[in-house]
Amino acid sequence: MLRNRKVQVGLVIFALCVLAALFGPWINDAVLGRSPTALNYLAVSKPPSGAHPLGTTASGQDVLAEVIAGARGSLLVGLVSAVIGTALAIVFGVTAGFFGGWTDTVLNFVTNLFIVMPVFALTLVVAGYVENISALSIAVIIGVFGWAGGARTLRAQTMSLRNRDFTQAARMLGESRLRLVFVEVFPLLSGWVFAMFLHAIIGGVLAEAGLAFLGVSDPGNPSWGTMIQSAQEQNAILNGQWWWFLPPGFCIAALGTSTGLINFGIDEIANPRLAAGRHTSRRAASRVPAPTAVSS
Repeated sequence: MLRNRKVQVGLVIFALCVLAALFGPWINDAVLGRSPTALNYLAVSKPPSGAHPLGTTASGQDVLAEVIAGARGSLLVGLVSAVIGTALAIVFGVTAGFFGGWTDTVLNFVTNLFIVMPVFALTLVVAGYVENISALSIAVIIGVFGWAGGARTLRAQTMSLRNRDFTQAARMLGESRLRLVFVEVFPLLSGWVFAMFLHAIIGGVLAEAGLAFLGVSDPGNPSWGTMIQSAQEQNAILNGQWWWFLPPGFCIAALGTSTGLINFGIDEIANPRLAAGRHTSRRAASRVPAPTAVSS
């Protein structure tokens, strides 16, 4: 998977985002020498320049320092919501699909209930009622309301796998149900789970940005979403201050692109047809004779 160029590019972009999230405060203090919250009324709404590579806001804050600081808040929401949503999808989907019967009936009813709910509207309402909401609270709310689609997918795949020959053979040999789930079935779902996790990361980041744009966020917790919301509140678009709202939007798009590129590699592992097609292409390429020089 790591030899795939798309995966390599995706991993590099994702790693840069993670490094910015982990070492953002140190980069701002030791490398840039600027604070993302420091106001400078002598450099208000300045376009990109040598002193401020990504310009400044209407309050004189350095946009580059804000972008680096915002990576931590956005990635925290994306990763935590993805972990919660994926874990709930595995518990509900795999359990319902493997055990069947009344277990499937109850869990599938709950899953269908969450699927028909207007998830973003509910997330907006619940987040709006929480006072002084933190990034972690937003992540928990997004994860709790965003797992149902993945659970449906895992349930269908598990129902298919539980009736395969190798599963029936292991069952006849006396394997316990827990061993069948964790040893025989779940490893074959790993490709789906990883793809679901990557999709949930960018879904969490976009949901946080949407909530921040609608004013449901703590301005004291910087994120790419709060940057866009701040630019929108102070009419950055109408004033032509593109350097204020484009960088956080580009970072969100880059993070989404990286998860999509990484998913290409996971697809090759999870989908045997893609892997077989890649090996066939390599064998065909190796059989093509090298061109011979034409003598005059």
